[in-house]
Amino acid sequence: MARPANETRIRYAVIGCGQISQQAFIPGIARADNSVLKALVTGDMEKARALEARYGVRVWHYDDVPALIASGEIDAVYLATPNALHRRYAVPVLEAGLHLLLEKPMATSVEDCEAILTAQRKGGGKLMIAYRLHCEPGTVELISRCRKGDFGPLLGFNSTFGQDFAEANHRGHSGYWSGPVPDMGTYPLNAVRNLFGKEPLEVHAVGTRTPGRGFNFDDTVSVTLRFAEGKLAHFMVSYASAPVENFTLVGHQGTVQAGPCFMFGPSIAITYTTKIDGREEVRRHEPVEQFGGETAHFSDCILKDRDPEPNGEEGLRDVRVLAAVEDSLRTGQTQSLAAMAPAPGVSDRQVMRLPPAEEPDGSDLIGVTLQSA
Repeated sequence: MARPANETRIRYAVIGCGQISQQAFIPGIARADNSVLKALVTGDMEKARALEARYGVRVWHYDDVPALIASGEIDAVYLATPNALHRRYAVPVLEAGLHLLLEKPMATSVEDCEAILTAQRKGGGKLMIAYRLHCEPGTVELISRCRKGDFGPLLGFNSTFGQDFAEANHRGHSGYWSGPVPDMGTYPLNAVRNLFGKEPLEVHAVGTRTPGRGFNFDDTVSVTLRFAEGKLAHFMVSYASAPVENFTLVGHQGTVQAGPCFMFGPSIAITYTTKIDGREEVRRHEPVEQFGGETAHFSDCILKDRDPEPNGEEGLRDVRVLAAVEDSLRTGQTQSLAAMAPAPGVSDRQVMRLPPAEEPDGSDLIGVTLQSA
């Protein structure tokens, strides 16, 4: 899409006005001086009136998305619908030449990811998957240190990420692709792929369902990944645990213990402790605005005509592993993955250090059933 020569801010519509949009993206975009909120999309017109009054932008119905795309009022879309609807809305947005910041996971199948990538190539707009930690200073620093060999050749990775998820939330009854593996497992999966700089070759998973819970999927899942050169990784994710987020990374010359490492918020500082040759060091990075940061990075790519990282290929690489986890849970068998060359990955130039935006309290969100119990 062509931009006026004097335009310095990318105009965004938000499709999907649930918790992540209201609590994080909309406050965060105000921190990005190259981005501005111009439209919202929801299916509930009573909710629409309340959103319009609060944010002062036009609110559209899902049925009117084609008209919004053709309106000339927006340049880009932040898409945060339920995962199963990503392809439905991503394809027409991209085919029209608009730019798309797409929440993770990218889609609910490799086929859908490929359809989204085809639409992006057809329309020519930019596509970025919303891996906000790819712009977070501590995360990028640690990935860079692994590439430089600070910890020696890497051997293993282990992570636990869990929360007490509210069964009343719609995602608690929407099957595997709304459950803990695509939702929470994407974080340790994406982390280890970038820390190792390699793609997994085999996947094995086992899951359990907590008695008394009404989820229609395994609410706690353990995943083991085998990489080339003897590298191993494991992560456990849960919708039925006390809040927890951490990972451990082991190399020949050093170790890393990280936590907090996946979450966001005005008081959450990504922190990790290294031990190299017996010397321990703690690095605690200041909290940053993660949603505003990823939006600023994407808008900068649009304005300067650069390919964004993380792009759609990065999203596809995770989804193919998530699909293999689903197959392993269903069959009980280890799943093999085709070998893939490493992606170029994160670069230091995409780090964003914006001051955190204040998040609205859960009770202030409009028409939202909170995720956490």
